[in-house]
Amino acid sequence: MLKTLAYLSLFIVFLLASLWFVTTQPVFRSKGETEPGLKADPAILQSIVYHLSEELPPRSGTTQNLDQSAAYIYKGLSQFSDDVSYQGFEINGEQYKNVIARFGTPAPHCGVVVIGAHYDVFGGHPGADDNASGVAGILELARLFAKTEINCGIELVAYSMEEIVNSRKHMGSYHHAQRLTQDSVKFEWMISLEMIGYFSDEPGSQRYPLSVLKNIYPDTGNFIALVGDFNQIKITRFIKAAFKTATGLPIYSINTSRRIPGITWSDHASYWQFGLPALMITDTSYNRNPHYHGTNDTWETLDYPRMAEVVNGVFNATLLYIMSKQP
Repeated sequence: MLKTLAYLSLFIVFLLASLWFVTTQPVFRSKGETEPGLKADPAILQSIVYHLSEELPPRSGTTQNLDQSAAYIYKGLSQFSDDVSYQGFEINGEQYKNVIARFGTPAPHCGVVVIGAHYDVFGGHPGADDNASGVAGILELARLFAKTEINCGIELVAYSMEEIVNSRKHMGSYHHAQRLTQDSVKFEWMISLEMIGYFSDEPGSQRYPLSVLKNIYPDTGNFIALVGDFNQIKITRFIKAAFKTATGLPIYSINTSRRIPGITWSDHASYWQFGLPALMITDTSYNRNPHYHGTNDTWETLDYPRMAEVVNGVFNATLLYIMSKQP
């Protein structure tokens, strides 16, 4: 009986350790930073967030308001790419737009990498963190990619209709993923930048959708999170290790069930609908930011130096992945 209990205890310990490992994906840093001289600029990020959240009309409600933000993003991306376009789609007789910028040279050995962020907001609020921060990350990545030789195809996409609709099939990201599938585009992975600007060094500032997660993740909201389901374990490990190489900003990851609240609450889940690998990078949204979906989600509440570190991490992870695909 004692021997049976001992074996059972060892099995439970092994099971729990395996579950922790699969969920959190502990990794070391990758070998090196690809472009150490190229860094995101906190001042540029701040200026973009300020313009989107304070100077332009609310990014919700009318298509006229949304179109003004789309035009601003189009102009910003056009400074760094010669291949910028709108992807139009219709909902209930209204026309909406994604904005797409392409970089690099498509090659047989490497599929397309997509990095996206939604530009619409909930309820007409300023939406600085949600999600002007993600759009600012896209525009700053465009500046960095424009200075880099890329032997692969990259698409930076600003999506409409993430917040405003209740149907996944109405989201701009769904239409983009659908187009990739219909066109049989060779695809690597997608990252959604979903709220990347709110950080706190106060103990107890970080919450979780399940109480058990408090036992394996920090209670201080000073990190960025990489989120995927069990189908993204391999790419999660690669991106997390490469991210760590470029920045000292803590990054934690979770690969878990899609049933966990918040796991599917962004544009990455639209790609899952088509069987395409996708992840979300986030400051954990309402689990940390008290201004989520409110009038106080304003530009001055964000941490731009740490937001820049998020961009640096994504930039380096993308380039290291592309390098790994070279024949």
